[in-house]
Amino acid sequence: MSSSSLGSIRLVAFDVDGVFTDGRFYLSNDGVESKAFHTQDGFGVRRLLDAGITVAVISGRKSGAVEKRMSELGVKHVIQGCGDKIAALNETIATLNISAAECAYVGDDIPDLPLLKHVGCSIAVANAVPALHQQCDYSTSARGGQGAVREVCELILSAQSQ
Repeated sequence: MSSSSLGSIRLVAFDVDGVFTDGRFYLSNDGVESKAFHTQDGFGVRRLLDAGITVAVISGRKSGAVEKRMSELGVKHVIQGCGDKIAALNETIATLNISAAECAYVGDDIPDLPLLKHVGCSIAVANAVPALHQQCDYSTSARGGQGAVREVCELILSAQSQ
């Protein structure tokens, strides 16, 4: 993947489960869900936002933990319980007046594949299913929930500082 394509990225969208997390969620007997997020990923997200790059989360599941964490990080575009990730991205970029070619998406599983094919830069985390690694422009060396988000943030920030 060329740094010139990363240099034009104006929005980075992420799946949550398997990307921001290791793919597991904990469910108590009372039905309370919890997730573990990596603090270094959060710092990377803040650096992207500080650099003027929009961050979005597009997830097929709904989670209060995700809402809370993204609010803490200052992520304004949080779409959860999403059945059509392409439509969700298209609505978001229409409000920002940017194109899909100016977007990167980071995913880990088959439901992410249509959106990964739709954006200008497709990224699979290290623990993604093999089909994503075959289709994506870039695969992280870090696993979801273990620094993959931070790796993506640093990659894009580095390409844009040149």
